Amino acid sequence: MPTIRFEGQDYFCAEDETLLDSLARHGVMLPSSCRAGACLTCMTRALKGTPPKSAQLGVKDTLAAQGYFLACLCKPVEDMEIGLASVSPRYTARLLGKELLNESIVRLRLDIPEGFTYRAGQFVNLIRASDELTRSYSLASIPADSYLELHIKKVPEGRMSTWVFDEIEVGDELSFFGPSGDCFYLPGSSERPLLLAGAGTGLAPLYGILRDALEQGHAGPIHLFHASLATAGLYLIDELRRLADAHEQFHYTPCVLHGDAPDGGMQGNIVDIPGQVLGSLSGYRVFLCGDPPIVNGLRQKSFLAGASMQDIHSDPFVFTPA
Repeated sequence: MPTIRFEGQDYFCAEDETLLDSLARHGVMLPSSCRAGACLTCMTRALKGTPPKSAQLGVKDTLAAQGYFLACLCKPVEDMEIGLASVSPRYTARLLGKELLNESIVRLRLDIPEGFTYRAGQFVNLIRASDELTRSYSLASIPADSYLELHIKKVPEGRMSTWVFDEIEVGDELSFFGPSGDCFYLPGSSERPLLLAGAGTGLAPLYGILRDALEQGHAGPIHLFHASLATAGLYLIDELRRLADAHEQFHYTPCVLHGDAPDGGMQGNIVDIPGQVLGSLSGYRVFLCGDPPIVNGLRQKSFLAGASMQDIHSDPFVFTPA
């Protein structure tokens, strides 16, 4: 009988018994509802051991890759340690570089702490040591880089972004925990087209996902739409154009809501533009990042254009002023 370790206690799972039923038999009630793999309420994470593939039916591939599964479908075949949430250790990293990408966005590059691993597109939680103020920022770097990269927008009266822009200096030690998030590229199905769309610093995770997909040999079309209110708010235009020139499968479209768009770009609402350009999104893997209203609008439009909800990965940003 497999042994299931949960919150420091060991429980034995009987033959042909689901993990959910086994723990309930021992008096441990995990969150659950339908008990049939439909509602996803009993989503659980394997910290050690491997859940059977049948327990990951209906779970997004990016979550399955991190060990998430459905307790109501899981009939363990080996010992496992499970948790309802992952707890990240706290890391410290030295600031290697600080550079303005436009008038309101700064790029930070940090050294990589020993033992820290991540997937391009995930985020970390940066901590201000003086008062433990914490904010989440996506990683724009990829594991092949020799540094971690963050793009941080200056928020009016934002306590964290003001500190980042005005006070921290190259050589400072910064603390963070993570990584978190399931908006990242997975190898496999390399011929399937990818849609990457977002606004503002939503480009950070998309830039990482794009470079990671290219690094891993993605051969299918990759379309990146990055938006801002006006051209001045866009950034990394030259870098993205160079990538497009170097990789025939990659297509970059800068978008603006007001005024003239850069060469090769489009003017209009980013929520509508991918559908106007690509038409049907059936078969696409979709990655959406930026402000919640934009992400929600893009998610709805992508689904209506034929993308499966299982293939739509999103990372909405929430800015917190003072």
